[in-house]
Amino acid sequence: MKHLMLTAAAMVLCAGAAQAEFTLDSRYTDADGDMIADIPTDPAQLVDPDTLIFAYTPVEDPAVYATAWSDFLTHMEKETGKKVQFFPVGNNAAQIEAMRAGRLHIAGFNTGSNPLAVACAGFRPFTIMAAKDGSFGYEMEIITYPGSGIEDVPGIKGRKMAFTSETSNSGFKAPSALLKAEFGMEAGKDFEPVFSGKHDNSILGVANKDYDAAAIANSVKTRMIDRDVVKADQFKVLYTSQTFPTTGFGVAHNLTPELQKTIENAFYNFDWEGTTLQTEFSKSGEESFIPITFKDNWAVIRQIDEANGVSYACQ
Repeated sequence: MKHLMLTAAAMVLCAGAAQAEFTLDSRYTDADGDMIADIPTDPAQLVDPDTLIFAYTPVEDPAVYATAWSDFLTHMEKETGKKVQFFPVGNNAAQIEAMRAGRLHIAGFNTGSNPLAVACAGFRPFTIMAAKDGSFGYEMEIITYPGSGIEDVPGIKGRKMAFTSETSNSGFKAPSALLKAEFGMEAGKDFEPVFSGKHDNSILGVANKDYDAAAIANSVKTRMIDRDVVKADQFKVLYTSQTFPTTGFGVAHNLTPELQKTIENAFYNFDWEGTTLQTEFSKSGEESFIPITFKDNWAVIRQIDEANGVSYACQ
Protein backbone atom coordinates (compact mmCIF):
# COMPACT_ATOMS: atom_id res chain seq x y z
CA MET A 1 0.00 0.00 0.00
CA LYS A 2 1.12 3.52 -0.74
CA HIS A 3 0.40 7.08 0.17
CA LEU A 4 -1.85 8.98 -2.18
CA MET A 5 -0.39 10.34 -5.41
CA LEU A 6 -2.20 12.23 -8.19
CA THR A 7 -1.18 11.00 -11.63
CA ALA A 8 -0.50 13.27 -14.56
CA ALA A 9 -3.48 11.79 -16.40
CA ALA A 10 -5.79 12.65 -13.51
CA MET A 11 -4.44 16.19 -13.31
CA VAL A 12 -4.98 16.73 -17.03
CA LEU A 13 -8.47 15.34 -16.76
CA CYS A 14 -9.36 17.50 -13.78
CA ALA A 15 -7.88 20.62 -15.33
CA GLY A 16 -10.16 20.31 -18.33
CA ALA A 17 -13.30 19.40 -16.42
CA ALA A 18 -16.28 21.49 -15.47
CA GLN A 19 -15.83 22.67 -11.94
CA ALA A 20 -18.10 21.22 -9.23
CA GLU A 21 -17.08 23.45 -6.35
CA PHE A 22 -17.16 21.78 -2.95
CA THR A 23 -19.46 23.58 -0.50
CA LEU A 24 -21.17 22.59 2.72
CA ASP A 25 -24.94 22.53 3.00
CA SER A 26 -26.42 25.78 4.32
CA ARG A 27 -27.21 24.20 7.69
CA TYR A 28 -23.46 23.99 8.44
CA THR A 29 -20.71 26.59 8.91
CA ASP A 30 -16.96 26.44 8.26
CA ALA A 31 -15.43 29.46 9.98
CA ASP A 32 -11.93 27.98 10.20
CA GLY A 33 -11.67 26.97 6.53
CA ASP A 34 -10.91 23.27 7.10
CA MET A 35 -13.74 22.29 4.72
CA ILE A 36 -15.75 20.39 7.36
CA ALA A 37 -18.69 21.52 9.49
CA ASP A 38 -17.84 23.47 12.62
CA ILE A 39 -18.98 22.18 16.01
CA PRO A 40 -21.99 24.33 17.04
CA THR A 41 -21.21 27.03 19.57
CA ASP A 42 -24.81 27.13 20.82
CA PRO A 43 -25.16 24.48 23.58
CA ALA A 44 -28.78 23.95 22.54
CA GLN A 45 -27.57 22.54 19.22
CA LEU A 46 -25.23 19.98 20.78
CA VAL A 47 -26.16 16.37 21.55
CA ASP A 48 -24.74 13.89 24.07
CA PRO A 49 -26.70 10.65 23.48
CA ASP A 50 -26.74 7.75 25.94
CA THR A 51 -26.36 5.30 23.06
CA LEU A 52 -23.92 5.97 20.23
CA ILE A 53 -24.76 4.53 16.82
CA PHE A 54 -21.85 3.32 14.65
CA ALA A 55 -21.99 2.35 10.97
CA TYR A 56 -19.32 1.00 8.65
CA THR A 57 -19.51 1.70 4.93
CA PRO A 58 -21.78 -0.83 3.18
CA VAL A 59 -19.19 -2.61 1.03
CA GLU A 60 -19.82 -6.21 1.97
CA ASP A 61 -22.05 -8.50 4.05
CA PRO A 62 -23.13 -6.45 7.15
CA ALA A 63 -23.07 -9.60 9.32
CA VAL A 64 -19.34 -10.01 8.63
CA TYR A 65 -18.63 -6.49 9.81
CA ALA A 66 -20.88 -6.59 12.86
CA THR A 67 -18.52 -9.31 14.07
CA ALA A 68 -15.37 -7.60 12.80
CA TRP A 69 -16.14 -4.39 14.68
CA SER A 70 -17.36 -6.04 17.91
CA ASP A 71 -14.10 -5.72 19.88
CA PHE A 72 -13.61 -2.14 18.76
CA LEU A 73 -17.14 -1.17 19.81
CA THR A 74 -16.59 -2.79 23.22
CA HIS A 75 -13.47 -0.62 23.51
CA MET A 76 -15.48 2.44 22.48
CA GLU A 77 -18.04 1.69 25.19
CA LYS A 78 -15.32 1.57 27.83
CA GLU A 79 -13.76 4.82 26.61
CA THR A 80 -17.01 6.80 26.36
CA GLY A 81 -19.00 5.19 29.17
CA LYS A 82 -21.88 4.80 26.72
CA LYS A 83 -23.58 1.94 24.91
CA VAL A 84 -22.38 1.69 21.29
CA GLN A 85 -24.62 -0.01 18.74
CA PHE A 86 -23.62 -1.31 15.31
CA PHE A 87 -25.99 -0.09 12.59
CA PRO A 88 -25.88 -2.17 9.37
CA VAL A 89 -26.58 0.08 6.37
CA GLY A 90 -27.56 -1.18 2.94
CA ASN A 91 -26.24 1.65 0.79
CA ASN A 92 -24.29 4.91 0.90
CA ALA A 93 -27.36 7.14 0.55
CA ALA A 94 -29.01 5.56 3.58
CA GLN A 95 -25.85 6.02 5.64
CA ILE A 96 -25.59 9.71 4.71
CA GLU A 97 -29.27 10.29 5.42
CA ALA A 98 -28.98 8.59 8.82
CA MET A 99 -26.26 11.00 9.94
CA ARG A 100 -28.02 14.02 8.43
CA ALA A 101 -31.16 13.06 10.38
CA GLY A 102 -29.27 12.60 13.65
CA ARG A 103 -29.62 8.81 13.79
CA LEU A 104 -25.89 8.09 13.25
CA HIS A 105 -23.08 9.41 15.44
CA ILE A 106 -19.85 7.60 14.47
CA ALA A 107 -19.18 6.26 11.00
CA GLY A 108 -16.80 5.11 8.35
CA PHE A 109 -17.79 6.57 4.98
CA ASN A 110 -16.18 5.09 1.91
CA THR A 111 -13.82 7.02 -0.33
CA GLY A 112 -16.37 8.26 -2.83
CA SER A 113 -19.25 9.07 -0.46
CA ASN A 114 -16.98 10.88 2.01
CA PRO A 115 -17.33 14.33 0.36
CA LEU A 116 -21.13 13.96 0.19
CA ALA A 117 -21.26 12.95 3.86
CA VAL A 118 -19.14 15.99 4.78
CA ALA A 119 -21.23 18.37 2.65
CA CYS A 120 -24.70 17.05 3.38
CA ALA A 121 -24.54 15.31 6.76
CA GLY A 122 -22.03 17.34 8.77
CA PHE A 123 -19.59 14.44 8.89
CA ARG A 124 -16.24 15.30 10.50
CA PRO A 125 -13.65 12.69 9.38
CA PHE A 126 -10.37 12.52 11.30
CA THR A 127 -8.83 9.08 10.84
CA ILE A 128 -8.15 6.30 8.37
CA MET A 129 -6.95 2.71 8.66
CA ALA A 130 -3.29 2.20 7.86
CA ALA A 131 -0.51 -0.35 8.00
CA LYS A 132 1.83 -0.34 10.98
CA ASP A 133 4.30 1.76 9.02
CA GLY A 134 1.65 4.45 8.42
CA SER A 135 1.07 3.66 4.73
CA PHE A 136 -2.51 3.52 3.56
CA GLY A 137 -4.71 3.29 0.51
CA TYR A 138 -6.16 0.97 -2.09
CA GLU A 139 -6.37 0.82 -5.86
CA MET A 140 -9.30 0.70 -8.23
CA GLU A 141 -9.13 -2.32 -10.49
CA ILE A 142 -11.02 -3.09 -13.66
CA ILE A 143 -11.40 -6.86 -13.68
CA THR A 144 -12.79 -9.57 -15.93
CA TYR A 145 -12.81 -13.36 -15.73
CA PRO A 146 -10.38 -15.70 -17.54
CA GLY A 147 -11.87 -16.80 -20.83
CA SER A 148 -14.06 -13.70 -21.21
CA GLY A 149 -12.30 -12.82 -24.45
CA ILE A 150 -11.38 -9.40 -23.00
CA GLU A 151 -7.62 -8.88 -23.10
CA ASP A 152 -7.43 -5.15 -22.29
CA VAL A 153 -9.65 -2.20 -21.35
CA PRO A 154 -10.67 -1.38 -24.95
CA GLY A 155 -11.87 -4.98 -25.17
CA ILE A 156 -14.78 -4.04 -22.89
CA LYS A 157 -16.41 -2.20 -25.82
CA GLY A 158 -19.75 -3.75 -26.65
CA ARG A 159 -19.79 -5.77 -23.42
CA LYS A 160 -21.46 -5.47 -20.00
CA MET A 161 -19.49 -3.66 -17.27
CA ALA A 162 -20.56 -3.45 -13.63
CA PHE A 163 -20.24 -0.42 -11.39
CA THR A 164 -21.25 -0.37 -7.72
CA SER A 165 -23.10 2.91 -7.11
CA GLU A 166 -22.82 6.46 -8.36
CA THR A 167 -21.41 7.66 -5.00
CA SER A 168 -18.52 5.18 -5.04
CA ASN A 169 -15.07 6.42 -6.00
CA SER A 170 -13.51 3.16 -7.19
CA GLY A 171 -16.88 1.64 -8.06
CA PHE A 172 -17.97 4.42 -10.43
CA LYS A 173 -16.47 7.91 -10.34
CA ALA A 174 -12.77 7.12 -10.82
CA PRO A 175 -13.28 4.47 -13.52
CA SER A 176 -15.76 6.70 -15.38
CA ALA A 177 -13.23 9.54 -15.48
CA LEU A 178 -10.42 7.14 -16.38
CA LEU A 179 -12.29 5.36 -19.18
CA LYS A 180 -13.18 8.66 -20.80
CA ALA A 181 -9.78 10.34 -20.37
CA GLU A 182 -7.44 7.48 -21.22
CA PHE A 183 -9.53 5.28 -23.52
CA GLY A 184 -12.24 7.56 -24.95
CA MET A 185 -14.93 5.20 -23.67
CA GLU A 186 -18.29 6.22 -22.21
CA ALA A 187 -21.00 4.17 -20.52
CA GLY A 188 -24.07 3.62 -22.65
CA LYS A 189 -22.14 4.51 -25.79
CA ASP A 190 -19.22 2.09 -25.83
CA PHE A 191 -20.40 -0.52 -23.31
CA GLU A 192 -23.48 -1.48 -21.31
CA PRO A 193 -23.29 -0.23 -17.68
CA VAL A 194 -25.02 -2.04 -14.84
CA PHE A 195 -25.05 -1.18 -11.13
CA SER A 196 -24.53 -3.97 -8.61
CA GLY A 197 -24.95 -1.88 -5.44
CA LYS A 198 -21.79 -3.02 -3.65
CA HIS A 199 -18.21 -4.09 -4.39
CA ASP A 200 -18.78 -7.68 -3.27
CA ASN A 201 -21.74 -7.96 -5.64
CA SER A 202 -19.57 -6.78 -8.53
CA ILE A 203 -16.74 -9.14 -7.58
CA LEU A 204 -19.09 -12.12 -7.24
CA GLY A 205 -20.79 -11.12 -10.50
CA VAL A 206 -17.50 -11.31 -12.40
CA ALA A 207 -16.49 -14.54 -10.64
CA ASN A 208 -19.81 -16.10 -11.65
CA LYS A 209 -19.57 -14.61 -15.17
CA ASP A 210 -22.72 -12.52 -14.73
CA TYR A 211 -20.73 -9.41 -15.71
CA ASP A 212 -18.07 -9.25 -18.40
CA ALA A 213 -16.07 -6.72 -16.40
CA ALA A 214 -16.32 -4.60 -13.26
CA ALA A 215 -14.66 -1.67 -11.51
CA ILE A 216 -13.88 -2.54 -7.91
CA ALA A 217 -11.71 -1.68 -4.88
CA ASN A 218 -8.92 -4.23 -4.72
CA SER A 219 -8.90 -4.13 -0.91
CA VAL A 220 -12.41 -5.64 -0.92
CA LYS A 221 -11.36 -8.34 -3.38
CA THR A 222 -8.32 -9.19 -1.23
CA ARG A 223 -10.47 -9.68 1.88
CA MET A 224 -12.98 -11.83 -0.04
CA ILE A 225 -10.17 -14.03 -1.37
CA ASP A 226 -8.74 -14.41 2.13
CA ARG A 227 -12.17 -15.47 3.41
CA ASP A 228 -12.44 -18.04 0.57
CA VAL A 229 -15.56 -16.33 -0.79
CA VAL A 230 -13.85 -16.20 -4.20
CA LYS A 231 -10.59 -17.50 -5.67
CA ALA A 232 -7.81 -15.35 -7.10
CA ASP A 233 -7.77 -17.40 -10.31
CA GLN A 234 -11.36 -16.36 -11.04
CA PHE A 235 -10.16 -12.90 -12.05
CA LYS A 236 -8.02 -11.20 -14.64
CA VAL A 237 -6.95 -7.62 -13.84
CA LEU A 238 -7.17 -5.29 -16.84
CA TYR A 239 -6.23 -2.04 -15.12
CA THR A 240 -4.89 -0.87 -11.74
CA SER A 241 -5.22 2.78 -10.74
CA GLN A 242 -3.21 5.14 -8.59
CA THR A 243 -3.60 4.72 -4.83
CA PHE A 244 -6.65 6.29 -3.17
CA PRO A 245 -7.49 6.89 0.50
CA THR A 246 -9.64 4.19 2.08
CA THR A 247 -12.71 4.64 4.29
CA GLY A 248 -12.55 7.78 6.43
CA PHE A 249 -13.81 7.56 10.02
CA GLY A 250 -15.29 10.38 12.03
CA VAL A 251 -18.27 11.77 13.88
CA ALA A 252 -21.41 13.83 13.49
CA HIS A 253 -20.62 17.54 13.83
CA ASN A 254 -23.12 18.24 16.63
CA LEU A 255 -21.81 15.82 19.27
CA THR A 256 -20.43 17.76 22.24
CA PRO A 257 -16.75 18.77 21.83
CA GLU A 258 -15.79 16.63 24.82
CA LEU A 259 -17.51 13.55 23.38
CA GLN A 260 -15.95 14.09 19.97
CA LYS A 261 -12.50 14.23 21.53
CA THR A 262 -13.15 11.09 23.58
CA ILE A 263 -14.29 9.20 20.48
CA GLU A 264 -11.26 10.41 18.54
CA ASN A 265 -8.91 9.25 21.31
CA ALA A 266 -10.66 5.87 21.38
CA PHE A 267 -9.69 5.28 17.75
CA TYR A 268 -6.06 6.18 18.37
CA ASN A 269 -5.56 4.22 21.60
CA PHE A 270 -7.28 1.04 20.38
CA ASP A 271 -4.96 -1.97 20.68
CA TRP A 272 -5.49 -4.03 17.51
CA GLU A 273 -3.48 -7.05 18.64
CA GLY A 274 -5.61 -10.20 18.80
CA THR A 275 -8.91 -8.42 18.08
CA THR A 276 -11.71 -9.12 15.64
CA LEU A 277 -10.78 -5.91 13.83
CA GLN A 278 -7.24 -7.13 13.25
CA THR A 279 -8.51 -10.52 12.11
CA GLU A 280 -10.59 -8.93 9.35
CA PHE A 281 -8.59 -5.91 8.22
CA SER A 282 -5.05 -7.27 8.48
CA LYS A 283 -6.07 -9.26 5.38
CA SER A 284 -5.66 -6.03 3.42
CA GLY A 285 -2.68 -4.85 5.47
CA GLU A 286 -4.41 -2.48 7.90
CA GLU A 287 -3.52 -2.59 11.59
CA SER A 288 -3.73 0.95 12.96
CA PHE A 289 -5.64 4.24 12.85
CA ILE A 290 -3.75 7.37 11.79
CA PRO A 291 -4.85 11.04 11.61
CA ILE A 292 -6.02 12.48 8.29
CA THR A 293 -7.74 15.67 7.15
CA PHE A 294 -10.56 15.91 4.67
CA LYS A 295 -9.03 19.05 3.15
CA ASP A 296 -5.74 17.35 2.25
CA ASN A 297 -6.36 13.62 1.96
CA TRP A 298 -9.57 13.88 -0.05
CA ALA A 299 -8.30 16.54 -2.48
CA VAL A 300 -7.82 13.98 -5.27
CA ILE A 301 -11.33 12.62 -4.72
CA ARG A 302 -12.83 16.09 -5.01
CA GLN A 303 -10.84 16.51 -8.23
CA ILE A 304 -12.29 13.27 -9.60
CA ASP A 305 -15.74 14.58 -8.64
CA GLU A 306 -14.99 17.72 -10.63
CA ALA A 307 -14.02 15.58 -13.61
CA ASN A 308 -17.39 13.83 -13.41
CA GLY A 309 -19.38 17.04 -12.80
CA VAL A 310 -20.57 15.76 -9.41
CA SER A 311 -22.97 18.07 -7.56
CA TYR A 312 -22.79 18.41 -3.79
CA ALA A 313 -26.32 19.81 -3.60
CA CYS A 314 -28.17 17.98 -0.82
CA GLN A 315 -31.58 16.47 -1.41
